[in-house]
Amino acid sequence: MTLLINPHRFKDDFDALAQIGSTGDGGLNRPALSEAHLEARRWFLARAKEAGLETHVDGAGNHSAILQSPISNARTLLLGSHTDSVPDGGRFDGALGVVAALEVLRTVKDAGVTLPVHLEAIDFTDEEGTLVGVLGSQALAGQLTMAALKSPRGGRANLEEGMRRAGLSDEGFLNARRDPESLAGYLELHIEQGPRLVQSGIKIGVVTGIVGITSYRLTYHGQANHAGTTPMETRADASLGASTFLLTAREMVLRDYPNCVVNVGQMNFKPGAFNIIPGVAELALEFRSPEEAQLAELEKSLLGLADVIGRQFGLTLTAERAGGCDPAPMSPRAQAAIAAAAESLALSHTALHSGAGHDAQSLAALTEAGMIFIPSRDGISHSPLEFSEWEDCVNGANVLLRAALKIAGE
Repeated sequence: MTLLINPHRFKDDFDALAQIGSTGDGGLNRPALSEAHLEARRWFLARAKEAGLETHVDGAGNHSAILQSPISNARTLLLGSHTDSVPDGGRFDGALGVVAALEVLRTVKDAGVTLPVHLEAIDFTDEEGTLVGVLGSQALAGQLTMAALKSPRGGRANLEEGMRRAGLSDEGFLNARRDPESLAGYLELHIEQGPRLVQSGIKIGVVTGIVGITSYRLTYHGQANHAGTTPMETRADASLGASTFLLTAREMVLRDYPNCVVNVGQMNFKPGAFNIIPGVAELALEFRSPEEAQLAELEKSLLGLADVIGRQFGLTLTAERAGGCDPAPMSPRAQAAIAAAAESLALSHTALHSGAGHDAQSLAALTEAGMIFIPSRDGISHSPLEFSEWEDCVNGANVLLRAALKIAGE
């Protein structure tokens, strides 16, 4: 039997979800565990129940719709993403994958197809990192620690307030782990959030892996002094180290690490006055690579560069690691299923890595995980301007459906 999703029902649901937390300019403001986010999750469970699907909320607040297999001890194939957004973000990021997963379950159920696996459409908690980052998927994979909950990036007070609204607890998060033996895999549909598919005219991206990320707080220490009376050639100006590092790091990555990116997202000079030479320059450094060995090499190169530049300007450097995650390769089996699904629909496809983090990186350590990308107009994301053509959304949902059926059949 050749199955296709119902594009009209899919569109109606996508549009309905996009109204929850709408900012009126095409965007969303639906941070994790906010009132708007909780409303979106209630909508998701209501739509699942209307379709005759079972529903479940685990200790991490992950919301699920379930199509049971007639085989009671069957494993579960997870399909999903997230419904939370960044502040003033876009309506496609995450939400498209959740609505598509729900539509896949309804399509299979409506067709009367029975599978040897349970199908579960899952909406993970706090993928975007308003509170912690990939919080629900980390909990499900057993990767979450009490230390992460006690010192979250969004502040403990904000996390506690969100947990109170949602009726969650630290203990619930830490006990939400799934048994790997109970899972048959995980598939996630997502917009690319970059320009590669649009620029190449290719319809489907088969994700090979998700980048690893490393972040550091770099601080150059020089000598604050009078900006008017200190000769230029004798200054220990911390801003020179910071500025030179920023420009040189960009040139180095472009030249030597073509699959990687580097970013300085924040720079702060102290004392911070017009007439004082900066004695301290603080930088928030982040870099990403799809390969573990390359990420380690890039770390060594950037820190070495920062040290050399510091000595060039008579500065001392301190480097404090601020966090990170390892690259997450996607399952070859899942990649093959996605490619075969695209070919069955006569859709062009290409292999590419993800430069952004996703829930699939958590699941990759637990089960065979795969991701499907569709084109993003102008490569824009995390913005009200985020947009994908609806034809591409339908294509992605049909690839998700067929890849799921192929994995289930295997």
